[in-house]
Amino acid sequence: QGQLVESGGGLVQAGGSLRLSCEASESRYMLNTMGWYRQAPGNQRELVASIFGRSNTNYAPSVKGRFTISRDNAKKMLYLQMNNLQPEDTAVYYCATTADHFSPTGGGVDYWGQGTQVTVSS
Repeated sequence: QGQLVESGGGLVQAGGSLRLSCEASESRYMLNTMGWYRQAPGNQRELVASIFGRSNTNYAPSVKGRFTISRDNAKKMLYLQMNNLQPEDTAVYYCATTADHFSPTGGGVDYWGQGTQVTVSS
């Protein structure tokens, strides 16, 4: 079993919602900074949202106001609530965690999940 396991991806129509979950197999993988990256075919991996500590959050401009990141350390869970999804949100979404800080394209990540596919139809 991987250190981080995502779930919740799927196919949704434009304007719909999905909630991604990421479960850590052990508490030691719930590092101080956690986040979600995504990668669409032919594109670089990009940082979508991150959370530092309990509640300091940052979002890519393209998802701000539509996506919400949260964490529950007691349950060893990270979440990404995605609302008003658009076809350009189609990608594989990856859970990630670092003891340092994320780079926009994935540098600095200590642990990755295996990814979950999100497909938004128009």
